[in-house]
Amino acid sequence: MAEASPESRSTIVVGYSSKAEGRAALERAIVEAGLRRSSLIVVHTSPTDEVAALKLELEKSGLPYEVREAPDALDPAEELINAADTSGAEFIVIGLRRRSPVGKLLLGSNAQRVLLDAQCPVLAVKAEPK
Repeated sequence: MAEASPESRSTIVVGYSSKAEGRAALERAIVEAGLRRSSLIVVHTSPTDEVAALKLELEKSGLPYEVREAPDALDPAEELINAADTSGAEFIVIGLRRRSPVGKLLLGSNAQRVLLDAQCPVLAVKAEPK
């Protein structure tokens, strides 16, 4: 794992899962970190066997990064907010999944919590439709 450099101007925190919305969030965070010369903190809820592929993708990006597992996969919002607060993150990137017309009335509880409780800006991205 590449250590986050103290020379980095900022840090971006990203919520990752192997689902389409998690992949979209990671892809956007990598682009933003490259543009801003930032380091990444990736908070994941992926199974252990998928973490190696995540780290390989981060290594290929050439960006400084840190990977953290969300200890409670049912409440990753707390870990995202904590990572952003303790690192002084410029912003958080989260992925949103597409919803049915009825589902659009409600936002996922983790996404809603991050959007409402984070002290820094939050960039919410959608996965490409299949």
